[in-house]
Formats: sequence, structure tokens, C-alpha cells
Amino acid sequence: MAAPIPDPPALHDRALQDLSFIRRTMEGASAFTDVPGWGLVLTGLIALGAAFLADRQPSPERWLALWMATAVVATSVGSWAMHRKMRRRVSTEGAQVLSVPARKFLLNFWPAILAGALLTLALVDPLTPGLEPRIAARVLPGLWLLLYGVGVTTAGAFSIRAVPMMGVSFIALAALALFVPALDGDLAMALGFGGLHIGFGTLIIRRHGG
Repeated sequence: MAAPIPDPPALHDRALQDLSFIRRTMEGASAFTDVPGWGLVLTGLIALGAAFLADRQPSPERWLALWMATAVVATSVGSWAMHRKMRRRVSTEGAQVLSVPARKFLLNFWPAILAGALLTLALVDPLTPGLEPRIAARVLPGLWLLLYGVGVTTAGAFSIRAVPMMGVSFIALAALALFVPALDGDLAMALGFGGLHIGFGTLIIRRHGG
């Protein structure tokens, strides 16, 4: 006897599957728009204050400790602002908090930051007391600006246009910090983590909301 023909899937089930596929495809092709403009502005203000204090530290070790603490505070503020903006989008659109563009953005941003942390440990060598002044004055500021710019640029491929532009600006400033001895390291940090964050954060607030 012939095997019974299975019942075809219900039309509405197929329609739901097609709509789900279309939604995932469109979400994956969209840009990450949850870059927090106000978060960048606040981070920039924190960096300006840190640069002012860092320039007055009596030793390279105190200078490094100040910037490490600043990095922790600024990262916390930026992460909070981004999460707040993503939550606001969810409440209006009913989408996921960590969308496909958000995951692409973060996966392309953090490797460069991790590389910067590892290179900092290699240059500072916490097991050996003392920090060479040249490392604090030029190498570390240039390194931090460079790798942050690389992370922002690569992540910005999945975001709004202002983000990769900011990343390229960080890379250009890093080149000056590394190869122009007349440019003070704290001044370069103030111009980058302070000025560029505030400038591009203001641009994002005007064009894409806070």
C-alpha cells in the first residue's frame, strides 16, 4: 500500500517562517544606531578632567594609575549610556536589546581594546618596578589612541557614518602622538578621548538622538 501523504504545513505557519526569515535578514543588514551621543560627551568630559590631572602627577606610575582608573570609569559610563539607548529602542520597537548589528559592532570593537590592554601590560611590566618616562609620555598615549581608533573604525563598518569617521580621526591623532615629539601625550589624550568624543558625540545627538 502507498504511504500516506503527510499533511502540508499550514499556510499561516509558512507565512510566519517567511516573515521571521525576512526580519532576520533585514536586521542583519541594518546599521547599529545605538551609539550613545550623550555617553560620548560624558566620556569626553571625564577624559578632559583626567588629562588635566595626569599632567600634574609627580611620577609616571601615578600617571598610569590615574589613566587606568579613568578608563574604568569612562567604560562604565559609556556602557551604561549605550545600554540605556538600546533599552529605549526596545521599548519603542519591541526588538531585541542585543540586536544582530549590536553584536557585530561589539565583536569588531573589543579585539582592538583587548590588544591595547595586553600591549600595555607588556610595556609596563608590572613585575618590574618603575616606568620609563618616554613610555608614559609618548608610547602609551599613542598606543591607546591608535588601537581605540582601530576598534572604532572596524566596528563602525556596521554603524552610522560618524563612527568610522571618528575612528579614522583617532588613528590620525595617534600617528601624531607617536611620531611628533613636540605633541605632549596628555594633550593628545585630551584632544582624542576628550575633544573627539565631545565633537562626534554632539554630532550623533543632533542627527541620531542621544
